[in-house]
Amino acid sequence: MLEQTDLQQVLVLDIETVPQYASFDLVPPVFRELWEKKTLPQRKEGETPEEFYPKAGIMAEFGKIVCISVGIFTRQGDQMGLRVKSFAGDDECALLSGFISLLDKQPPSLSLCAHNGKEFDFPYLCRRTLINELCIPAQLRIRGKKPWEINHLDTMELWKFGDYKNYTSLNLLAAVFNIPTPKDDINGSDVYRVYWEEHNIERIKTYCQKDVITTAQLLMRFKQLPLIADENIAIV
Repeated sequence: MLEQTDLQQVLVLDIETVPQYASFDLVPPVFRELWEKKTLPQRKEGETPEEFYPKAGIMAEFGKIVCISVGIFTRQGDQMGLRVKSFAGDDECALLSGFISLLDKQPPSLSLCAHNGKEFDFPYLCRRTLINELCIPAQLRIRGKKPWEINHLDTMELWKFGDYKNYTSLNLLAAVFNIPTPKDDINGSDVYRVYWEEHNIERIKTYCQKDVITTAQLLMRFKQLPLIADENIAIV
């Protein structure tokens, strides 16, 4: 699989998102009403909009990005390496600007890869970029393109092989392919608490970088190549 894909022309990414406000009480009234209407079909019977609010980070209209981590494949002699960089902080516009600046220095043909990226990461990045009045980088512009012209890889979609019945988590695929991962400090459901209660951006950044590394290693497995050695992975 991916025999024709040059990994050195692939950028792996992952984003971490949180609700825009620390609590539902702080949400402006107009958005409280819109949140209630938007989430009505998703809330369990008896679940209030306030109780559901910690999940606001998954919706670009009610959430914001607090970390974008990216990984670029490198070659070190006859071995593959990975350079990982993160844009993280409270200022979403600033971190998006840094990410866009990095992409603007790359060729428009650069492929982007994320786990469940087509459903979540790529559209979320585009929506928040527009909301922050920034220009969507060439690698994320898909309007008017034919499917085969879009240079987006999604490891979850690749694993489906045309099967649309199931969601397969990155952690499960890592276990299936025997990809070592660090002991989880937090998981996706903890990011809201770690950001708004602990305000610990470093924990979130480490978690995001781990997912980038795991996704990159999964691509290596898909191409039936040896995993990238720990000493060849650099956090920059």
